[in-house]
Amino acid sequence: MPTPSHLNNPLYFDFRAARRVPESHAWTGLDDHPVVDGGAPGSPGRRAGGGTSATATSPERQRAWRAPPSNGELSSSPAHGVPEELLARVEDRIACMFALPAADKMRAGYTFSPASLRGDLRKLWPKAGHDYASFCDVMEEFHKEMRVLADKLLELFLRALRLTHEQVAAVEAERRIAETMTATMHLNWYPRCPDPRRAVGLIAHTDSGFFTFVLQSLVPGLQLSGTGRTGGVYHRAVVNRDMDRISLGYFLGPPPHAKVAPLPEAVTPGRAPAYRAVTWPEYMGFRKKAFATGGSALKMVAAGEPDDAGAAVVHQSPPPLVVSS
Repeated sequence: MPTPSHLNNPLYFDFRAARRVPESHAWTGLDDHPVVDGGAPGSPGRRAGGGTSATATSPERQRAWRAPPSNGELSSSPAHGVPEELLARVEDRIACMFALPAADKMRAGYTFSPASLRGDLRKLWPKAGHDYASFCDVMEEFHKEMRVLADKLLELFLRALRLTHEQVAAVEAERRIAETMTATMHLNWYPRCPDPRRAVGLIAHTDSGFFTFVLQSLVPGLQLSGTGRTGGVYHRAVVNRDMDRISLGYFLGPPPHAKVAPLPEAVTPGRAPAYRAVTWPEYMGFRKKAFATGGSALKMVAAGEPDDAGAAVVHQSPPPLVVSS
């Protein structure tokens, strides 16, 4: 229920009572940034909501994965090595799941950990059966392929930090970053919307963790703002006025209670680390604060920044993992 403070806020409105999104909550600048083209036939690049853009498409890009390369920019990689036939089956299973009655879908939600996938999906298919088995089998096969891809990218990232092959091997042997990364899959369905400016959604944001892979259907809808050269790429999903859209976000990050900090091997000799060591829950707390205030989580964990008690914190011996924006 809304509290009195909510009701006095001019930006608050009751979703249950509203018949349409008011002008105060309309999306501004919807066409100010490009939308990553999904390659839908007859749509050689689109702006948000279905207009055209200058981004060209090609058959090879129709199921391109997006992941940040070594300079932090968002990239499109059709040569990801994940079988095209598997990606088609993943999209088909997701579409079938979203076609279920709303009451059924609400029992399970749309975010799954591969480690508990089968147990979580029994909430959606209590009696198991063919659809349950097919969905689980496809997602587990997909998860295995994604871990192989992530291992390759992790080595590329470590090499981009100017570590030698010997240092990369030593880092992985000691810290076991690839082995301990945790995975989460989030499924999305964006129904067509006659007025995309009136859609309710998440504002532009960056992701946390090591890698984010996005599989999107042929309908475009991933909008980027900025290059990500000085941090994560700001992005948001936008709806299309003509077509439904499906996407899957695959997130890889450190284990829940890991400590994150710059790798000592990547710090320039004679210079102090740029960031102090924090546990992953602490960093996610900074992320939440930054999201609410418009600040930067990375600036909040910069070396020498005051902690919550007001005292400056400087760590001379940073722990193992690479901090992620």
